Order: sequence, then structure tokens, then C-alpha cells
Amino acid sequence: MSPLQAYLAVSAILFAIGFAGVITRKNAIIVLMGIELMLNAANLNFVAFWRFGPGSGIDGYIFVLFSIAIAAAESAVGLALVILIYRHFKSTNLELTNRLRG
Repeated sequence: MSPLQAYLAVSAILFAIGFAGVITRKNAIIVLMGIELMLNAANLNFVAFWRFGPGSGIDGYIFVLFSIAIAAAESAVGLALVILIYRHFKSTNLELTNRLRG
């Protein structure tokens, strides 16, 4: 197994764990953690392809930096939504938010 395949296997496992957390859990914080795992799997792919790719530029690192910035913004907005859901429903269970009311 080449090192690139090892990185891709780890990335696929991370993505699968994150996806399973998003699909199966009802707690909003666990769902956000699953999304972060999926973004980290994508970052690992970017760096692995940059490292073992034919080019010697810094494209992979640039993509990772943008992805980390997007993940930070997503975390801030997501945690703000979790706080609002908790204040309104007194729970972080996402099944309680299946209806929209003004």
C-alpha cells in the first residue's frame, strides 16, 4: 500500500464516521462534530494530494486554509443556532425543530 493510499483510507474512515454521526444522531452538537470530521477528512485529502501530486506548488495548503476558515465560520454560526435552539426548546434534540414558527 502506497502512502497516498494510506492517507486516503484514513480520510475515508474519518469521513464515514462523520457522516454516520450526522445521519444517526439527534443531538445538534454531535451533528456539528460530525460535520467537522467530514471537513477534516477533506483537508487530509487536500494535503495528501498536494504532497504526493506531480506539482510542487502550495495549492493544497491554500485549499486547506480556505477550508479551515470556512469551518471556523460554520462552527460559529452552528453554535449560535444550537444556543438559540436550546433557549427556545430547552433541549439540543433536533427532532424538536421539525416545525417552523414565527
